[in-house]
Amino acid sequence: MSERYLSAPEASPGFLQALKVYLRPRVLVVILLGFSSGLPLALTGTTLSVWMTEAGVNLSTIGLFSLVGLPYTLKFLWAPVVDALDVPLLSRLLGRRRGWLLATQLALAAAILLLGAQSPSAPLAIAAGALLVAFLSATQDIAVDAFRVERLDSSEQAAGMAGYVAAYRIGMLASGAGVIAFVSWLETLGLPRERLWSGGYAFGAACMAIGVLATLLAREPEGPVERDGKGTGAAGRIAATAFGAFAEFLARPQAWTVLAFVLFYKFCDAFAGVLTAPFVIAIGFDKLTYAAIVKGVGLAAALAGGFAGGLLAKQASLAACLWIGGVLQILSNLAFVAQAYIGVNVPALTGTIVVENFTGAIGTVIFVAYLSALCGARAHTATQYALLTALTAVGRTFLASVAGYVVERTGWPLFFVVTMAAGLPGLALLAILQARGHFAELASRKVA
Repeated sequence: MSERYLSAPEASPGFLQALKVYLRPRVLVVILLGFSSGLPLALTGTTLSVWMTEAGVNLSTIGLFSLVGLPYTLKFLWAPVVDALDVPLLSRLLGRRRGWLLATQLALAAAILLLGAQSPSAPLAIAAGALLVAFLSATQDIAVDAFRVERLDSSEQAAGMAGYVAAYRIGMLASGAGVIAFVSWLETLGLPRERLWSGGYAFGAACMAIGVLATLLAREPEGPVERDGKGTGAAGRIAATAFGAFAEFLARPQAWTVLAFVLFYKFCDAFAGVLTAPFVIAIGFDKLTYAAIVKGVGLAAALAGGFAGGLLAKQASLAACLWIGGVLQILSNLAFVAQAYIGVNVPALTGTIVVENFTGAIGTVIFVAYLSALCGARAHTATQYALLTALTAVGRTFLASVAGYVVERTGWPLFFVVTMAAGLPGLALLAILQARGHFAELASRKVA
């Protein structure tokens, strides 16, 4: 990986020059893989809920279907398998990472078809099909993350992630609104009702061809890989890989400080984000207005922020980018403080959502580039990246769970001030890491 990105900025490339990174073949491949990663999500979420609702399934049963998303949270448990084992035949023909990519993509297409072939009158069968799709989708994410980290140069990681996120959202749109619109079109053709949704899911499965194409066009990450547990069976290699991933990371300088930083850097966003929608509704906006703003200008702002983060990464060092992203995340919550005093005002809410989504996306892209830089040992890329992203979910899921308790005792304006203060530990840890030479150490480490 390029050391320059980790330690010092490049010599001021112009705006058009910075944009050229998105046209590099390996970055374009990652962008296409983003579409493939985003595609299955709505098929086990929003689209599935619409199908079940139309079929007359009761709301309590539909609510339980949200549990099929657990594989996305628990994927670190089987990430060592992706690092330790090859896919028979495919890994020999395509390489270890591309073999896993193609295997999961083909399996996903088959699982999506299988899910669409189920009947709403058998909810357990649909739940099993949805869980299979989610499991394979999470496994594809493991493989894509490992491929992206190993294939892209460090100076391309932020841009690659920005394009990946944009394509991921497009994939979700295709499997959400796209599949629903396709089903509506099939209905106008007079197809039997029992065949409509199987046709919609067949359309979703066909869209996996974009990911397959990306995998076939891609080149395998270069360089030899020394795997753990050589000479042992599959179980031994998996166990050795899991242990080796932990041991290698914890043996690094400042390892525990790094883990604390990973936990707290996005905590400011997570703390405020968990109650953003309830806040908007509580101060008097209706749900349709909020949804329209979030899915309209909010989505555009998030995409623009992602690309802005990628361009920023071409101009500044990783440490400087993390400072910029962290400060912007904190300051953006001032918009919510102002909104709490302004009240119901659509232009003001639009500006608040734009500021929040734009700055949050910058912070996310930069942070993912940092996580990618941490995964330098190629024998453990999938495992370490899955573990680090699981750690960030702790802040989003558990630490932010007290947000409701806080707002009940402070009120909305002071609550968002508290969320700003929640961003300070992350910046303090960033200062400690920078002072102790963490980013210089990252720059000096070679890919294993």
